[in-house]
Amino acid sequence: MSPELISILVLVVVFVIATTRSVNMGALAFAAAFAVGGLVADLDADGIFAGFPGDLFVVLVGVTYLFAIARANGTTDWLVHAAVRLVRGRVTLIPWVMFALTGALTAIGAVSPAAVAIVAPVALSFAARYGISPLLMGAMVVHGAQAGGFSPISIYGSIVNGIVEREKLPGNEVVLFLASLAANLVIAAVVFVVCGGLKLWARGALEEPGTDGDIGAGEPGPAGGTGGAPPSPGGTATVTAVPTQSAAPGTTRLTPARVATLTSLLALVVAVLVLDLDAGLTAITLAVVLSTLWPEDSRKATGEIAWPTVLLICGVLTYVGVLDEMGTITWAGEGVGGIGVPLLAAVLLCYIGALVSAFASSVGIMGALIPLAVPFLERGEIGAVGMVAALAVSATVVDVSPFSTNGALVLAAAPDVDRERFFRQLMVYGGIVVAVVPAAAWLVMVVPGWG
Repeated sequence: MSPELISILVLVVVFVIATTRSVNMGALAFAAAFAVGGLVADLDADGIFAGFPGDLFVVLVGVTYLFAIARANGTTDWLVHAAVRLVRGRVTLIPWVMFALTGALTAIGAVSPAAVAIVAPVALSFAARYGISPLLMGAMVVHGAQAGGFSPISIYGSIVNGIVEREKLPGNEVVLFLASLAANLVIAAVVFVVCGGLKLWARGALEEPGTDGDIGAGEPGPAGGTGGAPPSPGGTATVTAVPTQSAAPGTTRLTPARVATLTSLLALVVAVLVLDLDAGLTAITLAVVLSTLWPEDSRKATGEIAWPTVLLICGVLTYVGVLDEMGTITWAGEGVGGIGVPLLAAVLLCYIGALVSAFASSVGIMGALIPLAVPFLERGEIGAVGMVAALAVSATVVDVSPFSTNGALVLAAAPDVDRERFFRQLMVYGGIVVAVVPAAAWLVMVVPGWG
């Protein structure tokens, strides 16, 4: 049995054990990386740790730390009220506001994980407060980020268009952008309907909260409940009541701590989008400043960092790094690229892009797969523009997976949920996307022969 096949089978075993024995998958993946890397691939410790996602570790810790402080001092609740005012009390519009906001951020040049890191904590705090399915809200944020992710001036768009130009393939920047926008818009609409978005219309408009109209313990909630979030209106996730801090009177008042936190969040946006600084390092620095100034609000914030999620994501991605080091990903891609039937090779490459991207860098996968498609694209049997668009869509829509950066940020940012259940929901949803979208993208973009 080849080393590459052994490494894939071990990954399957990790999934099975984690699912059936409720062991943290990240811990299992670290053990698998040690065993496979050392015994099968003959890697030393440095080779095994080469795949450890240090940047993602800092992003997850920094962003969840900063927003734990924001939740503790009531800043996220103030933002939730501001969002309600923005849509005149129509809660059903908030998921679409978040979709549009993250899409606008990535379209003008924000890296997709940075946009999700900025928007997801506020969006999911709103979902918890008003009983919206966190799966719905998280998916809207991630798909919004990918909807704008391939504009001609975006990071993803610039990278993919550069690869196409380097490989001397026909390209169309507008088609690439519109293909991603349309695909994510359709997926978001389907998720909105399936996860109870239409039932939110039945609530009508909430009364605009005033300075003394906050929802406190024992007072009627937005849908007639008491003390925080109402039951989920047809969504797939269980949402528990918002803690007393979140529901306390005075939510709409701006205190010095909240002003400083809002300023920090604005500084995070400017640092990431304008100054091109690292989102994780910036967030953890701002969190430390706030903790120093208001230690009473921040005392428990470090305990609210999503440590199990950090372990899970970092462990799985370290194992994927071992797969990359030993050539498993390239081995699978080259095997598919050598198939003599272009249309079959095209759909298999889309599936490989989707499956691997669910655990690894979307841009990295596109950078590897587009060159693999060059031999049969040069024969003219398949349109290059459609193939590149299908690969781009297949490799990015799966970022809702909890093992991808965006999915991990959503999982870590969700307050007041059963996190294990939410993880399983994201994993199932990601699996559905991996199973369905590549075939749909192939059918719509490749089979007609665009380009």
